[in-house]
Amino acid sequence: MIYQPDWSIITDNLDIFWQGLLLTLRISALSLLLAIPIGILVGMGRISKNRIVQFLASAYVEIMRGIPLIVILIWIYFVLGQFLKLGSFWGSILSLAIFSGAFIAEIVRGGIQSIPKGQMEAARSSGMSHVQAMRLIILPQAIRKTLPPMASQFILLIKDSSLVSTISAVDLTLKATNLAAVSYRYIEIWSFVAVVYFAVTFTLSMIIRQFEKRLLKNEF
Repeated sequence: MIYQPDWSIITDNLDIFWQGLLLTLRISALSLLLAIPIGILVGMGRISKNRIVQFLASAYVEIMRGIPLIVILIWIYFVLGQFLKLGSFWGSILSLAIFSGAFIAEIVRGGIQSIPKGQMEAARSSGMSHVQAMRLIILPQAIRKTLPPMASQFILLIKDSSLVSTISAVDLTLKATNLAAVSYRYIEIWSFVAVVYFAVTFTLSMIIRQFEKRLLKNEF
């Protein structure tokens, strides 16, 4: 029996996909806003001269990198969420932010360590404190160097957000799952979902590439 695709399942339910996509974008954007400061702080902690801070930052990174995201989602939603009343929406955001923050921390650490030590010494000798030198001299250069791997991490975060459906967040994936379960049009629905995810991540990649080009242009 030859499978006959019926793409009307997509056109007839565009509003459902749109609702799911909006929630996916909201969760991804808020997670990203939380993950970036987490990543910067932990990345700086990884190279801190304070051994306790360095140990805590390293432990956080290693634990988060060693545990699947779906386990973190379940722990935060079913365990931590019971005390903090997070719900699936904020549970998803917190899980994604904590998980991605560990990877961003490693990118930030690599970016900071790629800056010659002489620049920190020059900033300190000109009267800046360590915090001022990091904020005004080191971090701006490090962030420029980390844009390509950071873009990849942002794209991964959007793709990882498809797992939030496991804790009942009604994102694009859960909308598609529910629709496929009642229509049995799995190929059409999941093909369309793949196209939507690709369109979102490709657009984000182009935006970051343009931003990167502009930064490089301003350097010369």
